[in-house]
Amino acid sequence: MEQKYGIPTAPFTTEAFISVVEEDRKAGFVPFLYTPHPVIGMSDEALDGYVVGNNPDTGRPVIEDIIDNFTKPVDPAKLKFKGAVVDTDGDAYLKPDTEENLQQLFYERGWTDGLPIVLPTQERVDRMLAATCAAPEEIVGEMMRFDIRGTVQYTVKNVATIAVMAGAKPEYFPVILAVAASQLEAIQSSTSNWSAMLLVNGPIRNEIGMNSGIGALSPGNMANAVIGRAWSLMSTCWVDLRPGKNMWSSLGSSLNYNNNCCAENEEASVWEPFHVQKGFRKEESVVSIFRGWVFVNSAGSASQRSIGEEMCLQLSTIPPTNGTATVVMDPGIARMLKENYGFTKKEDFSQWLSENAKMPAERFWGYDHVDWMVKPLALQGIEPYASFLRAKPDELITPYFDPERINLVVVGGDTNPLWKISEYGYARSESVDKWRAEPSAADDCADGSCGIPDPYDPAEYE
Repeated sequence: MEQKYGIPTAPFTTEAFISVVEEDRKAGFVPFLYTPHPVIGMSDEALDGYVVGNNPDTGRPVIEDIIDNFTKPVDPAKLKFKGAVVDTDGDAYLKPDTEENLQQLFYERGWTDGLPIVLPTQERVDRMLAATCAAPEEIVGEMMRFDIRGTVQYTVKNVATIAVMAGAKPEYFPVILAVAASQLEAIQSSTSNWSAMLLVNGPIRNEIGMNSGIGALSPGNMANAVIGRAWSLMSTCWVDLRPGKNMWSSLGSSLNYNNNCCAENEEASVWEPFHVQKGFRKEESVVSIFRGWVFVNSAGSASQRSIGEEMCLQLSTIPPTNGTATVVMDPGIARMLKENYGFTKKEDFSQWLSENAKMPAERFWGYDHVDWMVKPLALQGIEPYASFLRAKPDELITPYFDPERINLVVVGGDTNPLWKISEYGYARSESVDKWRAEPSAADDCADGSCGIPDPYDPAEYE
């Protein structure tokens, strides 16, 4: 607001990020104000105390610093900085050295996930580039970099370098390019413990030997492992996600190593594939992206309760995020839901879950992030949030109210009718075929336009 419109602002954060903001000051950003740390989980009384208490940086009451920021003219010098676009190529070639020294150099520069990488020699990168029809210098997308408040653009060649480092075979490269084209980070700069899921549909699953069956979410399959890892390396290298620099997650998530990358078991599923639900042709190869926090294993359905009832119990204990949920289920579960309970389509069961997964209103509003994200909508009278806010504390509400935000994915080897349930939101899907060396005819969704807005994108709430 200050840089673009010259409107005074009073941004503030906690004292844990003083060093980060000091770097921003060098870049010309308005100085931040500080409160004590932490904020998450603190009572309203404690947060009120932060605001009327002293700023750890200035020693003055935070509220006085806020008023000063709002009432003083904007420094014209601060209006000159407009952000930045970073060229990811930099020094394109390193000097020859031993493999051990180069591995250490990549690690020290923050270019790895902590595991050894395949060194990206020119020969290996060129071999990867031969697997796509795209030109090496074509810009695939850009990502936001926290510390510079600017975007990092990356080309097909940049993505090929990452694919080599992750250990990918050239035949995996179109999938990795499709993931890169989503322009979504695998790992967030957030202080929370983000994680994600990559789902591949269509013929390419079998062409490159992806695992959609037994142990699909476990280690052991090269394609699943390196495609998922490549996505994390994109964030690591281009966004510089080193702890304390651009990564601030308190605990982090081991799921970020390969981001639950798997293929849907279309052959064993009694329902239509996920990508067909999103408007793609069945014969088109597609990668879909999901992001969130919580991923819960089931122990199966209790004998006294139905599968749906068991899932509703689990959903009622998971902190809801904008009403989104994703269920990854074994083919046996899908078959039982269709044959024993009459859910002939995925949409039928999603509708049932949206009507029957309930929690007390008091618990719903008790989650900090729910309160921050949707209470403003409730106060504007937007339904169903307005009704949720009017509900009595013990009244049951349906936080997963929109069946289109409940995603059902069939994965697994049919060895046990189990499932995993989460509040992951579907972000978008990207066509793989348009990145092949010999692309197939693309349908209307080949540009990724079939993806719905990212449910975690603040722009959705503007």
